[in-house]
Amino acid sequence: MPPLVSHHYRIADGRADTFRSPHRYVWPAELDLMARLARMSRSERWEDWDGTPFTASSRTHVSVRRKPPGAS
Repeated sequence: MPPLVSHHYRIADGRADTFRSPHRYVWPAELDLMARLARMSRSERWEDWDGTPFTASSRTHVSVRRKPPGAS
């Protein structure tokens, strides 16, 4: 998959500023691994902010992570 680049433009006080921000796609399983390595657990996952169930055909996701009790 090619890298993704987000282009940002801001105009303030008659001056235009631009910057680019590189991104890459992260699979939900990769986020699960990163969270597990950080000792966090997934408490919920949905397809969208409306709470639609996450399935194998979901193209988006919202995941809720929790830190272990007492973690800073």
